[in-house]
Amino acid sequence: MSPDPAEASETAEEPEKGRRLSPARVLDVDPLLDDPKTRIVVCCGAGGVGKTTTAAALGLRAAERGRKVVVLTIDPAKRLAQSMGIDSLDNVPRRVKGTEGDGELHAMMLDMKRTFDEVVEAHADPERAAAILANPFYQSLSAGFAGTQEYMAMEKLGQLRARDEWDLIVVDTPPSRSALDFLDAPKRLGSFLDGRLIRLLTAPAKLGGRAGMAFLNVGMSMMTGTLGKLLGGQLLKDVQTFVAAMDTTFGGFRTRADATYKLLQAPGTAFLVVAAPERDALREAAYFVERLAAEDMPLMGLVLNRVHGSGAGRLSAERALAAAENLEEPRIVDQGNGKAGLRNSPDTYGSSQSPASETAAIASEEGSPADTERSVDRLTAGLLRLHADRMQLLSREQRTRDRFTARHPEVAVVEVPALPGDVHDLAGLRDIGERLATGRPDPT
Repeated sequence: MSPDPAEASETAEEPEKGRRLSPARVLDVDPLLDDPKTRIVVCCGAGGVGKTTTAAALGLRAAERGRKVVVLTIDPAKRLAQSMGIDSLDNVPRRVKGTEGDGELHAMMLDMKRTFDEVVEAHADPERAAAILANPFYQSLSAGFAGTQEYMAMEKLGQLRARDEWDLIVVDTPPSRSALDFLDAPKRLGSFLDGRLIRLLTAPAKLGGRAGMAFLNVGMSMMTGTLGKLLGGQLLKDVQTFVAAMDTTFGGFRTRADATYKLLQAPGTAFLVVAAPERDALREAAYFVERLAAEDMPLMGLVLNRVHGSGAGRLSAERALAAAENLEEPRIVDQGNGKAGLRNSPDTYGSSQSPASETAAIASEEGSPADTERSVDRLTAGLLRLHADRMQLLSREQRTRDRFTARHPEVAVVEVPALPGDVHDLAGLRDIGERLATGRPDPT
């Protein structure tokens, strides 16, 4: 949504209010959350940029505006449960108490292994499922195989959507090394399970009877001998047993991965890229924006978290530093009649009295006006330097953000201010939701 011209004019005249979004499109969050056609919101981005908090705040705001919402988090830190007043989250959605309005808010945390177990149990008979679940290779695969967490997040999303129990599903994507892992993992795991090695290992079981044994004895002996040396005999045996048991479910992995991928491309899905105003985070966000466009996935905008502001934006860093130096080095300029005799007097500056003895003399006059004045000067200089640091930080953030918006002017942006502490409760999440909706960072 384009910004109102009058609002942009007001922004230009009042920079001290901290509003810095006039050059870019402003993301309007509430219409997105209120639209009944919006069924899935995916919060994605690099690790450590506030995806979990953003997802929780959006879920709470949507629920308090009348929708039945479930938030799926993959964050093992359990901050979401704490902020929602729940002792712990697991693989089952739990109702969050204390929300306002007519909607409902539910929350859950992905249990990767349990989700994998559910897939096996749903697509294999009880005897075969028991053999798979007890297999050592499966236990390793389900607990920590590269990409399994991302795949299972997609699997759980597909399960939740198929139940059609919630108006809106908000997904907090895994804290991956790269934000792109969330999109790549289903294809990677599907390719592994449908790959050439797996097909070779399943071939004897598919042939069956004497033909299968002949193939195993003649065609597989050399390969299994080589793999046995590389992987270890017991591991290879576990893999072959796992493959034989999983043979009937392999096709289901690829089918479900493709179905969930299409679900992410559907009109009812909205991606929100979350980033911090830092070079690496926004570079990752830019990659993700380009990837979403290449995959025809619906991007709604960028949430820029932890943006700093200032209530004294008219005072530049340079002026603040110059003023601080004048206060700390009073002899550089004339400080006025009231201090000229004390600080710039020829009797003290260049006299036989040393600076140390002068300082001692002043210190001996406890509570004297001169001592109080110097304390105020030092305090003021310190505050001016802090302000200069803040203005320099603002300038760096603005330049970083401007580079992103220049590269992707089509992406709507909403800024959320840097808060003094973490969010610990529903009130904090509600506050974040309001800031997301207004798109106006707090000036202080």
